[in-house]
Amino acid sequence: MYAGFFQLTQVPFSLTPDTSFYLNLPQHEAALTVLRTALNSGEGFIKVTGEVGTGKTLLCRLLLKQAPSDWQLAYLPDPTLTPLELRWALAQELGLKFSANIDAPQLLHLLQRQLILLASQQKRVVLVIDEAQALPDATLETLRLLTNLETEQQKLLQVVLFGQPELDQRLAADSLRQLRQRITFSQRLHGMTSWQVKHYIRHRLSVAGCEQAVFSEAAIRALHFYSKGIPRLVNILAHKCLMLAYGEGRQRVNWQHMRYAAADTDAIANSWHQLPLLGAALLWLGALRGRL
Repeated sequence: MYAGFFQLTQVPFSLTPDTSFYLNLPQHEAALTVLRTALNSGEGFIKVTGEVGTGKTLLCRLLLKQAPSDWQLAYLPDPTLTPLELRWALAQELGLKFSANIDAPQLLHLLQRQLILLASQQKRVVLVIDEAQALPDATLETLRLLTNLETEQQKLLQVVLFGQPELDQRLAADSLRQLRQRITFSQRLHGMTSWQVKHYIRHRLSVAGCEQAVFSEAAIRALHFYSKGIPRLVNILAHKCLMLAYGEGRQRVNWQHMRYAAADTDAIANSWHQLPLLGAALLWLGALRGRL
């Protein structure tokens, strides 16, 4: 709707994790460094946690995209799997072909043979699981047992868990203490500072083809306040603000736009925002422009 008005080549604040918009924020770079170091050193389990919207899925995609050629990657975006379903999914990700009526012991045997074969080819097998806080306890235990497979020199399978803080709470349970002890490297993601939000907004606008300062300083401060620096909320609010500014025919987003956007966003709106919702504001602006 507003791309042409702001001379943008693409929408800059989409919720889809697009690695072309990646900004090397210190917290994200630190997490990537930990992941690469731990994987290259042969660690069995690595964990990255963060609140909803802090960029875990984007980091997950970057890790997959930037993986060296000697990594054999297996990616599971849906963690709600039974132990048997996990083994099936891993086998398929590793390219195994087998009969549909194979039983669990045979499947495990084939998996072990495939992992040994890949290790003999100097391949490092890395299983990446997103939304890992949703893994059932029995499946987490299956993961631990799979990482027991090893040669005298190396683990046959390494696991990276991306999850919300609930994953840490799950792993604190006494029943999962064996798995908890296997996690040798952990990283926690947090929200952006006010300066980082400003840099993030300008970076994404620049990637989308706009070099002008579309957001006022007051709007940036309000954006950081309402979003708490969470990238997903920053994207939602920035997108809505551009819609509002476009509706008014303004080339610059101000703090009032940000308040309207915050009042219209369920994850942010609260008792302070006694303001009309964005939908009503946009209808009013559309009617106003129609009369001009």
